[in-house]
Amino acid sequence: MSFLISAAHAQEAAAPAAAPGNEMMSLLMLVGFMVIFYFMIWRPQAKRAKEHKNLLASLQKGDEVITSGGIAGRVSKVADDFVVVEVSDTVELKIQKGAIVASLPKGTLKAI
Repeated sequence: MSFLISAAHAQEAAAPAAAPGNEMMSLLMLVGFMVIFYFMIWRPQAKRAKEHKNLLASLQKGDEVITSGGIAGRVSKVADDFVVVEVSDTVELKIQKGAIVASLPKGTLKAI
């Protein structure tokens, strides 16, 4: 039955020599992917996080905001981690600061 299976001669053939520029090309590709990753993913995400942090730090009483749930209201009280948002004349909601997505221009709630 050994005539159907060819013998493996591992030491007979020498491995082909790698081209001298191969290491440089793979290093260049790795650096290229890192640059693409930085400019397309890391940098925009860091910019958005910085803007959101500045938004939360600058919240004041009277600002009109939108939450991540889509609730629009006016800030009536600001604490360390929570904000009280006045949704209507008689309804106030206590919301975490991180849930606030955007600040609206003054007078937007009256126009809605």
